[in-house]
Amino acid sequence: MPVMASRPANHADSAMADSARIEGDRGRAEVAPAVVIDNHPEPLKAWLGGLWRHRGVLLALASKDFRVRYKRATLGILWSVAVPLFQIAVLVFIFSRVGRFSDGLGFSYAGFVLAGMVPWLYLSSSVTASTTSIVDASSLTDKVAFPRAVLPLVTPTANLVTLAISILILTAALPVLSEPFAVRLVLLIPATILLFAFTTALGLVLGALYVYFRDVKFMVQAVILVWLYVTPIVYPPSALKSAGPWLDFNPLTGITGLFQRAAVGAPVPSTRGLLVSVVATLVLTVGAVVGHRRHDRLFVDLL
Repeated sequence: MPVMASRPANHADSAMADSARIEGDRGRAEVAPAVVIDNHPEPLKAWLGGLWRHRGVLLALASKDFRVRYKRATLGILWSVAVPLFQIAVLVFIFSRVGRFSDGLGFSYAGFVLAGMVPWLYLSSSVTASTTSIVDASSLTDKVAFPRAVLPLVTPTANLVTLAISILILTAALPVLSEPFAVRLVLLIPATILLFAFTTALGLVLGALYVYFRDVKFMVQAVILVWLYVTPIVYPPSALKSAGPWLDFNPLTGITGLFQRAAVGAPVPSTRGLLVSVVATLVLTVGAVVGHRRHDRLFVDLL
């Protein structure tokens, strides 16, 4: 009899234990964090926090982008220097003779062009890649959840290495071009910061637009071709006489002007030109943040 009585007790204990485990699992399920996907934009603080938490992803992708670019090239990273230098040499040779922009300058024309091409090459290569970055990485975004804003930042971040090398070459070339070192070289620091901020903000905006409008890629390519010649890189603004002040409305005028001032002592960019560069950077940054916050979760459905 005692044995027979103990069996129901064991069964009851087992049933109670199973019930307790089930209730415990339900309780844990109720307190577990859940990802809610809806049509409401993510709070700004949460979006910025997510971007910061995924900085490791950004650095890893930027490192891979830079290494793969020159992986099988015999000269490797030297190509990042050789090609721009060749392009600069051609521009200096042509415009110093055809346009005669070198006449009457109180500084080295070759140094002026070199200083202007350093930010231009960084911006043109970064913006072109950032425009298609989200669409090009569609296979990655389908598998891994992270802010899509990371993708347009990859190439501008990777190109910082090339930019640093270009600035070092520019600085080293100054004595060869009969331009002495001066305190004005400190201007390269705010010029580089402004260049990076403007480039990344523009890349973020274009990257988001390209997800919705695939014509943006070709429009950017066309604008890049024209943008070089409406920016005072191969000619000083004074060469255009009365039309020169209109260049101030080009956001790149103030940025390239800072580089040229720092390198060869070219005239200081006008207050209006610098203001346009700063305001354009701020407007693009706000537009990029708003756009990616509102549409980040919708990008995957359109890729």
